[in-house]
Amino acid sequence: MCGIVGYIGEEQAAPILLSGLSKLEYRGYDSAGVAVNDGSTLIEVVKAKGRLSNLSDMIDEGRALHGRCGIGHTRWATHGEPSAVNAHPHIGGDRRVVVVHNGIIENYRELKEMLEKRGYVFRSQTDTEVVAQLLDAYYTGDPLTAIKEVMLRAVGSYALGILFADRPDELYAIRKDSPLVVGTRESAGHPGEQECFIASDVPAILQYTRDVYYIEPFEVALLTRSGARFFNIDGESIEKELHHISWDAAAAEKGGWQHFMMKEIHEQPKAVQDTISPRIIDGAVDLSDAGIPDELLKNLTRLYVAACGSAYHTGVVGRYVIESLCRLPVEVEIASEFRYRDPVLVDGSALVIVSQSGETADSLAALRLAKARGIPVIAIVNVVGSSIAREADYVLYTWAGPEIAVATTKAYSTQLTAFYLLALRIAALRGTASPERIAELTAELQTLPSKMEKILEDKERIQWFASKFSNTRDTFFIGRGIDNGVGMEGSLKLKEISYIHSESYAAGELKHGTISLIEEGTLVVGIATQPALFEKTVSNLQEVASRGAYVMGVTSYGNYAMEDVGQFTVYVPKTDPLFSASLTVLPLQLLAYYVSCAKGLDVDKPRNLAKSVTVE
Repeated sequence: MCGIVGYIGEEQAAPILLSGLSKLEYRGYDSAGVAVNDGSTLIEVVKAKGRLSNLSDMIDEGRALHGRCGIGHTRWATHGEPSAVNAHPHIGGDRRVVVVHNGIIENYRELKEMLEKRGYVFRSQTDTEVVAQLLDAYYTGDPLTAIKEVMLRAVGSYALGILFADRPDELYAIRKDSPLVVGTRESAGHPGEQECFIASDVPAILQYTRDVYYIEPFEVALLTRSGARFFNIDGESIEKELHHISWDAAAAEKGGWQHFMMKEIHEQPKAVQDTISPRIIDGAVDLSDAGIPDELLKNLTRLYVAACGSAYHTGVVGRYVIESLCRLPVEVEIASEFRYRDPVLVDGSALVIVSQSGETADSLAALRLAKARGIPVIAIVNVVGSSIAREADYVLYTWAGPEIAVATTKAYSTQLTAFYLLALRIAALRGTASPERIAELTAELQTLPSKMEKILEDKERIQWFASKFSNTRDTFFIGRGIDNGVGMEGSLKLKEISYIHSESYAAGELKHGTISLIEEGTLVVGIATQPALFEKTVSNLQEVASRGAYVMGVTSYGNYAMEDVGQFTVYVPKTDPLFSASLTVLPLQLLAYYVSCAKGLDVDKPRNLAKSVTVE
């Protein structure tokens, strides 16, 4: 969602803030702004609606900001329309306090009413301005006291960067639920001094430092040129562990690719390999790096999976794999539904939370609900040190590296791989598959990266097909079993970056209403890789073809009966049916990408979407 950056050091702050914000564009935004404290009585603020380039142009055209301490923000509208007035930073009082905010203040109406009675005049429609005005109301010279008062009164989720006009050498940051990291490095030109940074996500500051602190809920960071200090809500000093980010800045750059999405599509074989390699030792799956006790997996009575979006789709596929291989009941829930339906969680169960960012608000809430009820939580996440990773009992990292495009690709593939590894380990411990079968699957799992590479080598055919159907109005994805699960992801990819109406259905449900929507020229993508279900799916495709649909088939080499019903067929290498989703998803990702390109759309930053959904 919104992106925050902040800097204090010996360099001019504005260029560093703009550079950091450019690295957070993938989170989604509709306006941007920066504030710099130059030591004068008022803090300078510049804001603009639209792309970050609009803000840069304003600063370049005579609005140059001078100062070595500042904060910046890209806004994704929640309260108030996208506009320069509603853009962050927001001002408290007469520019005595300036704030940037990620999250939602749920009781902002009550706070606003209270402040208006005290004579405060509000300039914007946002919930964030309430925080700025509240800080001003309680500020009497001690920032920590004012911050404590705000934290005690503001209800909701938030990460804040704060400047006080009379404290030009200090930058404050606080967090409750919404993500925020603090980075530090030695000042190159001033020995003994530090440069400090804040950011919503590591890529924003990675070009400057790879040493970061993760702020926990209700903690305050005070950044100065002497370094970073941390306090609890009562203002008491606390010690924090410094973490080193292993991947470098180049991993978060395009590296010559036109779009991050295509770069990340091509990074999937390596990402899957990186997820597998450390966890297969002497031919057997070893999850010791996740710390999951064998006894827990062996004695499970039920497994719950909670996730959102594409992560939820990996859970749907994971359910088929785990139930088939481990004979263990699995319930897959959209995280927002899981947290609000007061679920009955049985003894001996565990919850798997899946999230690329590790900051997804509904998934984090589902995690906390399970822990409050004594249910152990296993996290499948990509971002090391994220909130979900820190709060889960056990963490299975996917090692996908930074994913910048809003439409996920390699995070999805590595999450699938994590489910395969989990399934193989559970099956081995429970004895639900023979040692020979497990060894066969483990060996096959290691061949997936090379098979993925082969699919990507033949992407031009899909590009040609996508150009023909870029103006299609409606698209349907159908399949059975695991193929239905991957169809859900293919449909999501198409709709989110091409803005084409797209739906995914279990093929057997066609006759229960959906087939009435098929008309001449409707594009239907049929996925059929499961041997036991292949003929049934082909029969369903024949039904839509006879009603005028244009059928794109996706299947494994050797299933040439697809040619009888599909006008365009994509073949993927053969693998065990349990692992087929890892291969069939690639043509679907490429289809969505090329359709979006053919329509001239912003592939990496689709409208109205954000990479990490950190508010409800």
